[in-house]
Amino acid sequence: METSTFKLIEATIEDIQQAFQENRLTSAELVQAYLDRIEAFDRNGPKINSVLTINPDALKIAAELDEMRGQDGQGPLYGIPVLLKDNIETADPMPTTAGAIALEHNFAKQDAFLAKQLRGAGAIILGKVNLSEWAYFMSQDGPSGYSSLGGQVLNPYGVGIFKAEDVGGSSSGTGAAIASNFAVVGIGTETSGSILSPASANSIVGIKPTVGLVSRSRIIPIAESQDTAGPMARTVADAAILLGALTGVDEQDPATQKSAGQSLTDYTPHLKSDGLKGARIGVDLSFLNNEEPEERAIMDEAIEQLKSLGATVEEVTIPQQSFESDVMWYEFKRGVNDYLSTMPGEVPVKSLADVIAFNKQDPERRMKFGQAELEKSQSLSDDPTDPTYVEHRQTDLRCSTLQGLDLIMREHQLDALLFQNNRGAAMPAQAGYPSITVPAGYTSSGHPIGVTFSARAFSEARLIELAYSYEQATRKRKAPDFSKHPITNTFQ
Repeated sequence: METSTFKLIEATIEDIQQAFQENRLTSAELVQAYLDRIEAFDRNGPKINSVLTINPDALKIAAELDEMRGQDGQGPLYGIPVLLKDNIETADPMPTTAGAIALEHNFAKQDAFLAKQLRGAGAIILGKVNLSEWAYFMSQDGPSGYSSLGGQVLNPYGVGIFKAEDVGGSSSGTGAAIASNFAVVGIGTETSGSILSPASANSIVGIKPTVGLVSRSRIIPIAESQDTAGPMARTVADAAILLGALTGVDEQDPATQKSAGQSLTDYTPHLKSDGLKGARIGVDLSFLNNEEPEERAIMDEAIEQLKSLGATVEEVTIPQQSFESDVMWYEFKRGVNDYLSTMPGEVPVKSLADVIAFNKQDPERRMKFGQAELEKSQSLSDDPTDPTYVEHRQTDLRCSTLQGLDLIMREHQLDALLFQNNRGAAMPAQAGYPSITVPAGYTSSGHPIGVTFSARAFSEARLIELAYSYEQATRKRKAPDFSKHPITNTFQ
């Protein structure tokens, strides 16, 4: 077997599947190569600290898939290693913790629906990755990418240079791990910016799907009206392949019912290099006025590139919500209490109140940056008919849809809105609408900057067309430089 001809760094799903077909690579070799990289660069060397737990069965699963390769009905991710954010349950011998010490013994007995979909597509679940604790819904005083259980995730583009929060959050571990080539693709989750932010900060592609396109069952929740899982990858093509594998109606998540007839199982026909030709893109320049000059320059360049690719870029004004919504705090209490009520006996907490009390028993270790968000949530009602909650949710929806994105996109006949980084994440998140982030460049210090396209519900296919066209024309992504920390491995 000519293993030396396979190049691991920046390998795409297509590259890997071709190597499988040509007998230049096996899944077992691929898994081992990623394990070697994790050991060399995540555990040692620059110590990115993105991977919390390795699936001890990963090599065994890979070998079994190698034995069966070539049989009928094998999915688009057959033999492909995937990393999952550690708030997604799997039946593998790995806990699901949300980065919290209270959940370090939370071993699930079955896969989340999302994990079942991945296995059905042939994926190998390689491990679970670190995250901002409780998906950055514990304390706003701590940096993104920090959890009591896993410590601090570092940005692979600026180890020892960038601030801790520059890794983005809360899917920090997924972003850093995929950027560092610790797996082919990964899964993040988002309530408001938690896929888009680390995708931008780690120079990768992130898709935040329409709420209901991807199941949330057996994923530790924040807010049911906004939560979703989604793909994180180094290319738009890989993100599109992964998204198609994730869709499906799940009877345990009623929100997925509305995706029937709206979702695709294959988004790759929408990988169109001319996807921006004739497109109408809206941009609210007020979102850019407070940016640092270098970041603004990257955004201005992106706008000119969109125009050169045939898009019309129109300046718009997006109405801004004037009140502070407490929807997420109301929904967090309800969702977390429901989730924790199912915990096995080894887990010492069965409610949000239990978590708060547990953390106070060892505050330096369990709540280094406090737990103000948990305590605020606990102080609110978990009744879905609470008048204040209902009023806030109705206002969120009205301001983000009828008086927000729907209004602007209809008036200007737009295909999408363009934002820098994840600056415009809140409104699409409140609406439950999709977004995609693509690498757009780097500051003089090397910090990655992404651009984000957002649109109306179930417009993922069109967003993929726009993002792919931009990506293929600009090809801004470059891998982080770990050359100061060499690794001895068959695959480089």
